[in-house]
Amino acid sequence: MFTRTRRLRGSKVLREMVKNVTINLNELVYPIFIEEGENIKEEIKSMPGQYRYSLDRLYDELKELKELGIKSLLIFGIPKKKDEKGSQAYYDKGIVQEGVRLIKKNFPEFLVITDVCMCEYTSHGHCGILCGNDVENDKTLEYIAKIALSHVKAGADIVAPSDMMDGRVLAIRKRLDENGFVNIPIMAYSVKYASSFYGPFRDAADSAPSFGDRKTYQMDFRNSKDFYREVEADIEEGADFIMVKPALAYLDIVKSISEIKLPIVAYNVSAEYSMVKAAAMNGWINEQGIVMETMYAMKRAGVDIIITYHAKDIATWLKNKEISL
Repeated sequence: MFTRTRRLRGSKVLREMVKNVTINLNELVYPIFIEEGENIKEEIKSMPGQYRYSLDRLYDELKELKELGIKSLLIFGIPKKKDEKGSQAYYDKGIVQEGVRLIKKNFPEFLVITDVCMCEYTSHGHCGILCGNDVENDKTLEYIAKIALSHVKAGADIVAPSDMMDGRVLAIRKRLDENGFVNIPIMAYSVKYASSFYGPFRDAADSAPSFGDRKTYQMDFRNSKDFYREVEADIEEGADFIMVKPALAYLDIVKSISEIKLPIVAYNVSAEYSMVKAAAMNGWINEQGIVMETMYAMKRAGVDIIITYHAKDIATWLKNKEISL
């Protein structure tokens, strides 16, 4: 006698009945790039279907996203001016701060998450304040906390520090609490690897370092243990979400932390998106099938929330009844 596992796959209705992994739009976060200037809607060459928007062109995109049922946004800003201290990152009228105000004024129903880092704003492209050719961890914490506070004052619902400085979650939590923002959650980029999967993003955000790399602060993917310390530290410091970035090459990490009591976020990053788009444009793959398979893979591994550039496509397929979740 052998086991007939196929019995539970005999029809679509039966497969729908017994499935135990689900996805809905509430769990997807759509990243948006905004930049200073006017009348800008510029496609990012290495990320087909993704654009950089000036604030005057952002309204139409937000209206479309609302109509599609997307509820959560992750905002990245590209300033006109950069300096060694990334001063536009915490400027009250900086591009992210003004973008958050625009969204909250016109589309208050969106949940707005802001990326808190310095790489888009520094003249050298690194994620903090330099001491020689190295990023000075403790000095950078002061600036990261200042950036987070400026975003929250502008109306951000969640701040997401991506700099990978030790102690950043504690520094942000302390600064927010001191200013009365005790209920603003922190979505920590807790497990962020020094990865080649970020290439297209650096084109999108003009954030490539002008020298060296980020391997002294972003994690080494050859180490299979240090992510535990990163997660434990961020939880102890007051993080409300734990993020793993990139997503697909690190689902083993997601699985390893899947039992923690905080929501787990996976960032389905730029190259993961662009590789699918490039293959689909060449007719090599079924784009919709590949995208949905990867979404379910992340959920199956233990992800609660997915940040993905595919969110708009998924919402469009749902609206057109091309897929069902």
